Amino acid sequence: MGTKGWRTKEARSAKRHRGKRIGGLYEPDYVRGCVHGEVKHRGSKVTKPEVIRIIQRELRRGACKVEIVSTSGFTGPAEKHVRRYYKGRAKLLRK
Repeated sequence: MGTKGWRTKEARSAKRHRGKRIGGLYEPDYVRGCVHGEVKHRGSKVTKPEVIRIIQRELRRGACKVEIVSTSGFTGPAEKHVRRYYKGRAKLLRK
């Protein structure tokens, strides 16, 4: 479970989603207008608490929409929570 290549994944994801790569500590990985994107590259699925934390942080920063891209996917509760509470304001993408 290494993080080798995470910068490359972030850069590719930013390019794929036509966003400007920002990155850095406590910054979104890419920005496209008022859409903020976060890329997670690891072996385990992204959990509900993580998804909530990311979405709330980016919405507080002024994002109109949040995209979370994961190479390993998301847990069922995380997907269900986003569909129920953040419809239209958050999107979970698996790449």
